[in-house]
Amino acid sequence: MSHLPSRCDLVLKNVLLPSGRTADVSVHRGRVCHTGSPISADISIECRGRLAIPAGVDMHVHMRGWSQSAKEDWNTGSLSAIAGGVTVVVDQPNTIPPLDAPGSYRERVQDGLVHSNCSFAVNGGVSPKADLEGLWNAGAMSFGEIFAAPSSYGQALDSDLLARALSRIGAMGALATIHAEEVAPGPDCSLTDHDRLRPERGEAAMVREVERMACPAGAELHFCHLSCPESVKAVTSGSVEVAPHHLLLSRDTFSPQDTWGKVNPPLREEKTRRGLLSCWDRIDVIASDHAPHTRGEKADDFDRAPSGIPGVETMIPLLMAEVKRGACDLGSLITKVSQTPSRLLGIKDAGFSPGDRADFILFEGEISAVNAERLHSRAQWTPYEGMRALFPAVVVMEGEVVYRDCEFFPGHPRWYPGRGYISSMPKTLGADSSLP
Repeated sequence: MSHLPSRCDLVLKNVLLPSGRTADVSVHRGRVCHTGSPISADISIECRGRLAIPAGVDMHVHMRGWSQSAKEDWNTGSLSAIAGGVTVVVDQPNTIPPLDAPGSYRERVQDGLVHSNCSFAVNGGVSPKADLEGLWNAGAMSFGEIFAAPSSYGQALDSDLLARALSRIGAMGALATIHAEEVAPGPDCSLTDHDRLRPERGEAAMVREVERMACPAGAELHFCHLSCPESVKAVTSGSVEVAPHHLLLSRDTFSPQDTWGKVNPPLREEKTRRGLLSCWDRIDVIASDHAPHTRGEKADDFDRAPSGIPGVETMIPLLMAEVKRGACDLGSLITKVSQTPSRLLGIKDAGFSPGDRADFILFEGEISAVNAERLHSRAQWTPYEGMRALFPAVVVMEGEVVYRDCEFFPGHPRWYPGRGYISSMPKTLGADSSLP
């Protein structure tokens, strides 16, 4: 900003910044206008002893809704995101119905504009009949996750269809997000079976195959939820995304038939989990792959129970606990959960420099245990029960306090369309329509 306003909207006083500096952060019209001595403000919050970091951008969530509202919807999923320090989510298009045409895509965005409490983007679906160009013009942030192997509510594309889709996506200059797996036939009756049928070597092989297809098309690639070191190391172009459950959980964490650990790609053995964590510096993005199912669905026999776990609310708190114990450093965590996702999506960074998006998480207090009864997802369960986490005390979105001391407050979330957007659909949501 070229000059300071005489009065701003919000001042966070005496916050501890990630650099270790203590300062006052002044916010005007949803952007940081000054970090240093305070400016007169309508609202001032004393934050002494509280660490502030940029809020999270979760590139990979499944907010369900519509016919799947028993699992989750925009309202409950976005409350869960905010309570976990995530102020922007990217919803995946394998909804029912799938988002493979401009009409269903616009309906999905409108549903988010009415019911979401956090800001959001929505990806476009890729299927044999998908209108990719129409979705791009309607505002798709990127395409996919594109299923190279089948998953819950996701149809796999064969090699020819995938190659043609990547060519069309590359021609538009869009980002292609890839679910890379190979699936073998056989009985799927335990976590060990699930791991064997969706093997590490198959995931890595599909990464290499997709890169081979994308090269002549010039498509920009983002590989979702890679689950093993071999896959991470196989990526030579594009970005690498890893989910917290693959970093923090292994199949050994659960009993063999425990469906709460059933997810695609599978949880691997403990040795692989440790190896994935050792690839920390190669990981570009950490995203939750928040994929809630009801307790009843997960209580079914293993072979019939759906794959997926809720995770948007626990992602940053669990990783902050890892920072506290020295397993990773704070700066790199901020890069992976906030800065790099913002860059890939083309939205303004959250941060503490003038002009930065004023989306923050403030922490205080001690590490606590994850307790499903205190979480906000409609799923009402978590595979992280009892694990150490540091939850937010305050969350600020677009310069407004939207969460403080376990209480939610209305804000003004926005929809972030992709670069191809040419429609006139409104991008913001009024405060009167957020929160139940």
